[in-house]
Amino acid sequence: MRFPSLHTWPNDYRSAVALQNRLRGRVILRPLPKRMRLVAGADVSYDKGSDLMHAGVVVMRLPGLQVIDTQAASVRVTFPYIPGLLSFREAPALLEVFRKLRTPPDAVIFDGQGIAHMRGIGLASHVGLWLGIPSVGCAKSRLVGDHREPADDRGRRAALRYKGRVIGSVVRTRQGVKPVYVSPGHLADVPSAVRLVRRCCTRFRLPETTRAAHRLVNQVRVSRSL
Repeated sequence: MRFPSLHTWPNDYRSAVALQNRLRGRVILRPLPKRMRLVAGADVSYDKGSDLMHAGVVVMRLPGLQVIDTQAASVRVTFPYIPGLLSFREAPALLEVFRKLRTPPDAVIFDGQGIAHMRGIGLASHVGLWLGIPSVGCAKSRLVGDHREPADDRGRRAALRYKGRVIGSVVRTRQGVKPVYVSPGHLADVPSAVRLVRRCCTRFRLPETTRAAHRLVNQVRVSRSL
């Protein structure tokens, strides 16, 4: 998969925040394409007590969610963990993996935030800008915003609001299980992002795309430790 370089990577808090503030104006919110054949999931796993992280991407074919392509990479962490700046820690490794893909996806679901972020540019938005393809964030926890609790039935949802604006949706993907936090990253909007996540959820809380990516990076992590 080929894509141009968007920027160089800063190595301090102030420069990273300044870059986010510049980039957020380039995020485009619009409905996802109606016809999408291939959707990817992306995730990262860390070695405990080490500076090594493992990034993985799995491409699946809709509607059956058959695996088409898998790629992974293990790289050294170069940016500290700072809430709101996760993309500066994880995006370089994920981009290395996307460059290895033989089958470019039509959209990507990230285990992280899209615009549901204090500066409107979480991991899914940032990497989506790099890739130039639709991206969606599907996070297990909330970073910013307020919402009511969605009803307990599968498929029920509630708006996630921040500073008077709807930035995502809190979606119950499985009855009786905690909801997920869905937000558009780039070239997506809230309703179509929710629809894509729901298409990719089967029997579990998380989309099969990011579940597969999570399994992949954990397999890589374990194999490297043997």
